[in-house]
Amino acid sequence: MSGLASTAAPVHNGSEPAMMIIRHLQYLTALARERHFARAAAACNVTQSTLSAGIKQLEESLGVLIVERGQRFLGLTEEGERVLAWAQRVLIDYAGLQQELSEMREGMVGQLRIGAIPVTLPIVSLLTAPFAGRHSRTDIVVTSLTSIEIQRRLDDFRLDVGVTYLDNEPLARVRAQPLYRERYVLVTRADAVPRGCDSIGWAEAAGLPMCLLTPDMQNRRILDMHFHEAGAVVRATVETNSLVTLWSHLRFGGLSTVVPQTFLLLLGERDGLVAMPLTEPDATHTIGLVASDRDPLPPVARALLDLARELDLGRAIERETRALLPASRPAPADR
Repeated sequence: MSGLASTAAPVHNGSEPAMMIIRHLQYLTALARERHFARAAAACNVTQSTLSAGIKQLEESLGVLIVERGQRFLGLTEEGERVLAWAQRVLIDYAGLQQELSEMREGMVGQLRIGAIPVTLPIVSLLTAPFAGRHSRTDIVVTSLTSIEIQRRLDDFRLDVGVTYLDNEPLARVRAQPLYRERYVLVTRADAVPRGCDSIGWAEAAGLPMCLLTPDMQNRRILDMHFHEAGAVVRATVETNSLVTLWSHLRFGGLSTVVPQTFLLLLGERDGLVAMPLTEPDATHTIGLVASDRDPLPPVARALLDLARELDLGRAIERETRALLPASRPAPADR
């Protein structure tokens, strides 16, 4: 142990107000996130000197050096990284306690932070709308993230719940609630496929000029895997991490794409585009909710998982997308 640990004994001040300790832990997590004293102070709505003094008091209380000293923020010490991990857990538990006590008095309050992989964004409202109706005093923040970033933000408590794949590259240290089975459709110009076809094989689809999501997206890795299973290699003329950009290239760029069937919920008027189920192989993957595998769960995360168990999202998605697929081959039921 270095720094203060070698020169000062830990200060055990049993009378130190609990709220002051919470505030100092908030200063530390803000500094670790912003990696800049002035930005961290602004995030906490305090002066830089107040933030620095609070972290100094935390160091004196614990008897260790937490922050590497310099003209600017240089990082946390090894002991500081350990303190940060505990601080994050303490703060999320404290926020959960506040939510639970408030729920007992006047119903659920607080903020629900959801991270969703891009291809699930069309269906997130099927969860958030009933949640908001049931818990009208909560705020909901939905952020588009890769599955890797969802894992990272669950681990450091910046997310309450993620919406992602459960069976392809499953996340670690999470509890999961399945929502629906994702299937895949080709969206292309009507004149690019033979008239009367109600489905198309992956190998045949690979020959069309494509706009696809970027390889850092798990959905793209899934598509490449299924094209490979069909003995084909797909070449993307355009790659993007934006569903809006993808749709723009379908409408105005003359390109085709392969997307989950839920993407059809966003298309509206397709202006000469058709959507066809992909076969050979008939591929599906499970989409679900994930939350940190810890007890107790934050009340907002617990409430969303409870709601998801009540909903038959697979049937709702089937009902909404059936009319958007060729009439001669309706989408099969999830259940």
